[in-house]
Amino acid sequence: MERSEFEAREFATSAIAAHKRILVTGTAGFIGFSLARRLLADGHIVCGVDGMTPYYDVALKQRRHSILMASRAFSAHEFMLEDAETFLNVARAFEPDIVVHLAAQAGVRYSLENPRAYVDANLIGTFNVMEAVRVLRPDHFLAASTSSVYGANTEMPFGENDRSDHPLTLYAATKKATEAMAHSYAHVWNLPTTFFRFFTVYGPWGRPDMALFKFVHAILRDEPIEIYGNGEMSRDFTYIDDLVESIVRLLPAIPTVGRAVADTSDSLSPAAPFRIVNIGGGHPVGLMTYVQLIEHHLGREAKKIMLPMQTGDVPATFARAELLRSLTGFEPRTSVDEGIKRFVAWYREYHRL
Repeated sequence: MERSEFEAREFATSAIAAHKRILVTGTAGFIGFSLARRLLADGHIVCGVDGMTPYYDVALKQRRHSILMASRAFSAHEFMLEDAETFLNVARAFEPDIVVHLAAQAGVRYSLENPRAYVDANLIGTFNVMEAVRVLRPDHFLAASTSSVYGANTEMPFGENDRSDHPLTLYAATKKATEAMAHSYAHVWNLPTTFFRFFTVYGPWGRPDMALFKFVHAILRDEPIEIYGNGEMSRDFTYIDDLVESIVRLLPAIPTVGRAVADTSDSLSPAAPFRIVNIGGGHPVGLMTYVQLIEHHLGREAKKIMLPMQTGDVPATFARAELLRSLTGFEPRTSVDEGIKRFVAWYREYHRL
């Protein structure tokens, strides 16, 4: 039985007001922190898990967690997801209605330097989360994937049903593998599961290894910035608040076999309560335009070092957002100009500049 777009929107928004017990992994990370803060503001009870790995500044992660811990509805647990027993015990004690798995070893380029970190965190860690979900059977299991899974696919915009068989980095390969792993669990154990494919998320409290943070940091110190692909790349940038809004609206959009959204190319599996959803605005921006906007909001020009494309990079990303819109009535809408403006304001405040 198919649902109309109107019915899907009603379904996605009607249940969201009910207060839930939500377990979120990666709550000291950029996206996990931002989601947890929104869930707490909406009145939910949140259990956060994070390994506090030193991939980037742990002080920033601790600062994020300290903000969340100001809420009595938030509890924090710091350990690695590779510790299956501890995760199951924490999850069992919390008894979540929903599990949102965002913790991962991130970074396309770092996967060339330390591939084992991606196998441990993304494959073993995700397997342990899925095992706990199998045991505890929450109403909905949601997890993060990435637009990097589209890899060598050149047909754009990227749709959820497009081939994603040629990942270009181990990071992308591990994310693609977790999608396949979760589909099998959804089928065998009848576990309603939604995977998000994120498209270049940016904004306040972002990761220091990402381009926006690095560019602003360097330009304010009159240091040169490195621009790969000779500046000819483009990305479908997604502002953090839009990403969080999308996830929040997807929480009650529980996949059910045979209930595809009408008039849309739904990725709902024919064999499992499993769906993949792109979260991106569908408006790619050229890298040089991105740099120019940063320069504008900083009020100074960057010193630029033009470099060729790095191994594992793709020339462009471009999301098809129809499924997200049909399921939730929402799609990312914050302009890159406005998003960069907000990030620069946050950066200056955070660093007291």
